Amino acid sequence: MNFVPNHTPFELSAERLRELALDYASSPIYLDNEEWENSDNPYRRQLRPQIIKHLDFSEPLAADQVLEYSALAANRLLAAIYETDLVFLPKKGFTEESYADFRTFYSATNRARGEMIRPSLERHVFGFLDDEVEVSGSWTKESLVAYLGKLAEQPDSPSASEKAVRGSSDPKRAARNWLIQMAPDFLSEASPMIRNVLGYYGPVQSEWFKVIIDEYGYGVHETKHSTLFEDTLTSVGLGADLHRYWQYYLTSSLALSNYFHYLGKNHEHFFRYLGALYYTETTLVPWCRRAADLLTEVFDGEADVRYFTEHVHIDTHHGRMALEKLILPIVDHCGESVIPEIVRGFEEFQVVNRIADEDFAAQVAWMDAGPENKRLHEPVWGKVEAGEVTAPVAHIVEPHGELSNTHQHDGDELCHIVSGTMKFVSGYDSHQILEAGQGTVIWRNRLHGAIIESDECVYEIHSVGDYRACLS
Repeated sequence: MNFVPNHTPFELSAERLRELALDYASSPIYLDNEEWENSDNPYRRQLRPQIIKHLDFSEPLAADQVLEYSALAANRLLAAIYETDLVFLPKKGFTEESYADFRTFYSATNRARGEMIRPSLERHVFGFLDDEVEVSGSWTKESLVAYLGKLAEQPDSPSASEKAVRGSSDPKRAARNWLIQMAPDFLSEASPMIRNVLGYYGPVQSEWFKVIIDEYGYGVHETKHSTLFEDTLTSVGLGADLHRYWQYYLTSSLALSNYFHYLGKNHEHFFRYLGALYYTETTLVPWCRRAADLLTEVFDGEADVRYFTEHVHIDTHHGRMALEKLILPIVDHCGESVIPEIVRGFEEFQVVNRIADEDFAAQVAWMDAGPENKRLHEPVWGKVEAGEVTAPVAHIVEPHGELSNTHQHDGDELCHIVSGTMKFVSGYDSHQILEAGQGTVIWRNRLHGAIIESDECVYEIHSVGDYRACLS
């Protein structure tokens, strides 16, 4: 009698997943930073393992939860995991420390631990798309062309992010934070796409490689798209080394970059990638035109916007290529049964993109509201102190220079300074100084951190739920 092995799917219990995620995040290169920025070390990513041990990544988040803290933590983990497939070297060469970090980042231990938790993390942050996007009905090549053609009919109107930058109380600060959100994708642009040109599948493979050649400046480093984006960053006073601003990436910005890695890493989603590619290549044309105009306006003509003007030119061509040279030949080759997956990718990326757009606009509002949130401390604290508001409280004592790496809360919080001085940071170049008796309201899902500027600071964090209810 022949032995038939029992084949079972790879699954992790919630407890085992938490344990493995903590193992991964506890590597020395992923521990909290002592500085706000990572200077020319692309292997350091702050994953806050001290919080991961309290999180549950075992179930998909609902659509109204995708900006909560576990989503930020999972997306940070995924960004680190995906990028071990890519080659990063420091701009100025290795120091003894960064070379040790290089070996740790690309080690078999780090890669194996990441791969064990990756599928569960992907399900946690992208599983909600199964409910958000439904593709039904009978599709033909002709109906697909008609469906995708409607994209050209959409109005060329500014996004929520663009409106937020233009309407900010500090447009330059908002614009710099906007560019920072683009960095996870743009500094290693087309890397996820390259995953799809490996292998063997005929003429489409060669056509797709032409798109990648364009992204890489036809082998000329100075015209490579990521090089042009570096020039944009430096022209407005930002650093261009990879993940320097890791602590300022929003949950949704990481998800936007991770989404293409998710599709490219998992080749069962090959056809979804085609749909998402068509959407992004087509919509980048008007978006880049508006972005170039906005950055030119905000920075008084000093911003280098060639990255964006180049995409206005090249992505008109890429959008046409994606349809005529990739999508339609794939349908001819593989059959109309793959069309629903192409449509799903087209629709899913729109959802992820919309979330990121609205999330950044909310972060700009949060930064702009810094002085008002500091003022609101007094009335909210008055309600807490009088016992009219009862909220769970954490009592914290920290020494000079203690840096609370950036994070967020799933509900509104009240920070109250008992003694000492805190620099409360709500984004790049955005902060309030809080002294004894002062504090600030912290909005739910808003990225923030803090550093202690006195010899010692004693403060309290009150979980008030909805701070507006405390004011009524």
